[in-house]
Amino acid sequence: MFNVYILKSEKDSKFYIGSTKNIEQRLYRHNKGLVKSTKNRIPFVLVYCEEFLTLSEARRRERQIKSYKGGKAFDNLIKNMRR
Repeated sequence: MFNVYILKSEKDSKFYIGSTKNIEQRLYRHNKGLVKSTKNRIPFVLVYCEEFLTLSEARRRERQIKSYKGGKAFDNLIKNMRR
C-alpha cells in the first residue's frame, strides 16, 4: 500500500504534502530533520492520510492535493479529515 499524507508544521503552521510506502518511517524522518525540504520547520503532526494500491495512484492524488493547496478545496479536505 502507498500513502498520500499531509503534515502540519507546529513551528510555522504550514503544510507539507507527500507520498510514501511507509507513513510511520516517513513521519519519523521528517521530525528528525532528515528531509532537506522540511528540516527547518520541525516538528510536524500528521493531519491527513489516504491509502492507495499503487504508487502511480498515490502520486496522481498527491499532485491533485497540491493543486488545492491554499484554496477552499484544500481547507475542506483538512477540515473533513479532522472530524
